[in-house]
Amino acid sequence: MKYRIEHTNTFHYETKVDQSLNYVRLKPKTDECQRLLAYDSKIKPSSLTKEYVDLWGNTVETFFIPEVHEKLEVKTTSVVSIQKSPFIHNIEYTPQMEEIFHSSLFKSHYLAFLKDTPYTFLFDEQIDEIISAVGDCDNPIECSIRVMRYISENFAYNTEVTGVETKAHESFPNKGGVCQDFAHVMLGVLRSQRIPARYVSGYLYVGEDSALVGDAATHAWVEMMVPGIGWVGLDPTNNVEALENHIIISTGRDYSDLSPLQGVYRGGGQDLEVKVSCTLLDAPVAQK
Repeated sequence: MKYRIEHTNTFHYETKVDQSLNYVRLKPKTDECQRLLAYDSKIKPSSLTKEYVDLWGNTVETFFIPEVHEKLEVKTTSVVSIQKSPFIHNIEYTPQMEEIFHSSLFKSHYLAFLKDTPYTFLFDEQIDEIISAVGDCDNPIECSIRVMRYISENFAYNTEVTGVETKAHESFPNKGGVCQDFAHVMLGVLRSQRIPARYVSGYLYVGEDSALVGDAATHAWVEMMVPGIGWVGLDPTNNVEALENHIIISTGRDYSDLSPLQGVYRGGGQDLEVKVSCTLLDAPVAQK
């Protein structure tokens, strides 16, 4: 599957601002299943960008605007090819996998994705509520699938009850929120069961599948680590394995590691307008 993604962020400032220093994480990853074919970023007012790779392996663009401005526009255009096949439901949890999961080497290697963060912290009673409903987690693969299903079925997608700063333990009582909240809750539960899991920021191509939710802006889901296989994506907002319609931008411990746009400036308040367009360029031809 090949996609073209256009993503425009426009900041409207209440007063004129200057000395704006910004960090952009909107360049999709290239890995064994996803390939970035083209990428371009345009900034108004015009500014040159510099790139670096952060601690989590994500590309970060930085730019500085010294002059006075009332509006900042960052538009990125990406062309991405993805080839994935569903498989998590067919993974056999072998004794060898179990031995690795419980080894000290495995735990130390993925320690960053086993520890709570402020965004993923849940109270014990909140964790117990989900674990008592999904059953034991002796098989971490099956456990992760059941936790994903529980969140999808018991939490309502609602853009009005949470904000970008909402933490997992705060969204939990509402049993609602957006994809960011669902991912943080799922991370909190999986990590409590010693399952390495990380936050994924990206795009969701919905197309004609109106059952999927989360394509209005950037989407968020979870990846859990399976020994011998690697990171496997699970989308608790939609109760699906993250496959060819999930386009990865960046990964980290939680949202704070991968905020698409961060910056500091001298001036007043701001309003942010976000537009995302994800277009399917081509797809595999069905065999007759």
